[in-house]
Parts: sequence; structure tokens; C-alpha cells
Amino acid sequence: MLLPHTRTPVPPGSDAEPAVTVGGRTLSRTDLIGASTAVAERLGGLGVRGPVAVWAEPTLATIVALVGALRAGVPAVPVPPDSGSAEIAHVLGDSGAQAWLGATPEDPHGLPSVPVREHARGWHALPEPPAAATALIMYTSGTTGAPKGVPIRREAIAACIDGLAAAWGWTGNDTLVHGLPLFHVHGLILGVLGPLRVGSPLVHTGKPTPEAYAQAGGTMYFGVPTVWSRVARDPESAAALSGARLLVSGSAPLPAPVFDRIRELTGHEIVERYGMTETLITVSARADGERRPGWVGLPITGVETRLVGEGGAPVPHDGESIGALQVRGPMVGREYLNRPDATAESWVGEGWFDTGDVAVVDPTGFHRIVGRASTDLIKTGGFRVGAGEIEAALLGHAEVREAAVVGLPDDDLGQRLVAFVVTDGARPTDSEAAAAALIAFVGETLSKHKRPREIRFVDDLPRNPMGKVQKKLLLG
Repeated sequence: MLLPHTRTPVPPGSDAEPAVTVGGRTLSRTDLIGASTAVAERLGGLGVRGPVAVWAEPTLATIVALVGALRAGVPAVPVPPDSGSAEIAHVLGDSGAQAWLGATPEDPHGLPSVPVREHARGWHALPEPPAAATALIMYTSGTTGAPKGVPIRREAIAACIDGLAAAWGWTGNDTLVHGLPLFHVHGLILGVLGPLRVGSPLVHTGKPTPEAYAQAGGTMYFGVPTVWSRVARDPESAAALSGARLLVSGSAPLPAPVFDRIRELTGHEIVERYGMTETLITVSARADGERRPGWVGLPITGVETRLVGEGGAPVPHDGESIGALQVRGPMVGREYLNRPDATAESWVGEGWFDTGDVAVVDPTGFHRIVGRASTDLIKTGGFRVGAGEIEAALLGHAEVREAAVVGLPDDDLGQRLVAFVVTDGARPTDSEAAAAALIAFVGETLSKHKRPREIRFVDDLPRNPMGKVQKKLLLG
């Protein structure tokens, strides 16, 4: 059974305890079970058997809708509320959504709406859908074309959450706090279905501000690097997190200076983890183990990883050699929806999924993600260089707030290393001198061929809603 976790004993009276709080409004376990059952009953009564679209605003009604679809055995399709009309039309058409469940956008694109009432209650016993049934259809960010749909099985969600619960010591005694979007793996699967399965209360802050995190009083906090960067610049709010048990970062690499500053302010070393829509979370640092800035840890329970070089040769786990990262495990998806060519390209046989990321693994099995093979593996002057290593070096400079390194075409080198840098204050007035100083700074810790050939100072870096830098926009 996906929700709740049947292997977790439920203490007497706990059904009346808060299960989900969003924006200061709370549903108890009993409330959530009753409201979601009413949604499932309504879907059954209307004969809705196919996917339903959910306008994934961070509200109690959205969570009731998603859990109701799970209980009904109907795939839910979370739609980002910042989507444009063409994106919405693509997701609805590609997924085969039959209706909107709950709130709708201004243009529902011809689909009927099934209302969700937080105070409605249904109490019928509902059969448990098969473990292999599709629970969610989630869409990739679409950085290389139209977003691709990924059917996510119920058993995959359970395996992912159980693996992370083991790695993080996550139990019903925790209270999870975050303010992340409800249309990505991080905010929805880990951040909503995770606490519901484990039995820990969830407090969603609406927006992930340092002040909101400080006031929430949780034991576990989820954030993306931009969230932790803001917390690091707010010592008073950061100090309020010192009583937490675990701080977790994901969805993009966490800069080492932010890791160090959070440790200084809170006494916590942030746990990093790695995953994607197609695989859910496969690698993580452990609550009871080592944490290194820039490294995402070890494979969680049931996961295997491997590094593959050019021509398919295995890459040694020496902490230095870069290879394409492939993963397999019970939480890994099996296909892209309606995209057999893309499926054949990414699922490479025997359950292995080619992540499209490049990484290094050290002799102890610790993983460091270098970045995307398409933008972060740079071939310059005959060397294979990972952009992430150079970015980490730049971020070690006191005046650098953000950095993104790309390879631009070069007649001599093949690709030349160019760093886009956001400084902690105004852009330097003497950009040439400042650039030379940064290049020399990188040269203090990295080999000569890894030094940027050019530094471009910018006001900000282009990012998607999850905080990931969109490097393709820097390559033009």
C-alpha cells in the first residue's frame, strides 16, 4: 500500500494529529483520509478512469486532489501553474488527461472540471491499486525540446521514499518543512508523498523564505541551493534551524561556500542527494555518514550505478576520472510516454538508464556530479574538463556569489572555457583586472588547462523554477 505506510505502527489518537499544513491551514490525518476518499469516490462515480490534470498550486486542495487520485488509482498529472498555454496544451494532449481535478487555469483547454472540497468526507474502503500501476505522469523541464512525460509507478515511489527514509533516519517523529513547488520530484514526491508514507507531519511554507523556515519549527528541512543561499545570508533565521535534525539540498549543485556558511551558522552539514524525474532519487549522503560539499553521496538501497566512457568502456572509480552516469534500481522509470525513440536512447538495456549527466566516483563509492554531458563536459585543448569543478573553485572566492562555466567554440582549443560570474556587489569597474584576478585564483587550486580563458560579469544567471542554471541560454 502506497499511502499510508502499513509497516509503520499508528499510535492511538494520531489520526487527529496534523498531517499537512499549507500556508497556516491544517488537515489532520482523519481529515485528509476523508477528503481524499471523497475525491476518489467522486472520480469513480463520474467514470473517470484515465489521467486527471492537477493545477499544482501549493494549497491544501491540491494535496487533497493528488492523494484522492492516488486512492482512486487514477494517474495524476501535476501541471505547473506558471505554464504557458502551449505548454498546458502539450501536457494535456500528451498525457491523455480526461479532466481537471480541483482548480483550473483560465483556459481549461476544453476539459471538464471535477471539484475538490476540503471539507467533504468519504469513508468507503477502497481497493489498493496494483503496485505497478502508474501513480503520476510528470513532465521533464523540456530544455532540449517539448517536455517529455514520465509515467511513475506506485512501487517506484514507495522504493524511493523507503530508501531515503533509511538513509536519512526519517520517521514519524519528524516534522518536514519546505516551500517547494508541487510539480517536481523534490517538492511533490519527496516533500508530500514522503511524509504521508513515513507518517511525519508536513509544513509547507507557501514560499521558501528564510523567515518562514525559521518560524516553522521542523526537524527536517528541504531546500534547493537558492533557498540555502538565502538562509546563509540571514544569520538570525539560520540560527533558528540549529535545533533541526537534518537539512537537505537537491535539484542543483550546492556551492561549497553555502555548505560551509550553513555549517557555521547552524552546526549542520547539509545532506545532498541526486535524482531526476526519470529515476526519482538514487544517490544520497546519509544522516549517519560523511557529507562533503559538492558530493551527493552513495547509492540508496537497491540502486546500482556505473560510469561509462567513450566507446562504452568502464571508467575507474578513482575520484578523478569523468564518465557518463548510468543508474538502475526499483525507483527508476521504464519509458517516456509516447516517445519510443527517446526511450530507446535513454534506457540502454538490462534496466540501465543513461542519466545524461557526467560524474566521478571515488574508491569509497561517493559520487560527485560534474553536470550535464551536453553542456558541462567540456573538451578543451585535448582535455576533458568538468564545468562543476571550475565553478566550485570560483565560488570559493569571497566576492563571487554565482558562477556558471560553459565551453564556447574555439578554432584552436575546440572549446574555450568561459565563466559567467555574478559578484556579491556591483559589477567591478575594472572588469579586466577583476577577471585576471579570478583566473589567477582558480589557478591556485586547479590545473592550468582548467583555468577559464574568459570571465564575463553578469547581473544574474538564467534559471528554471527549481533553481537550475539554464546553460543553453548562455551558449548563444
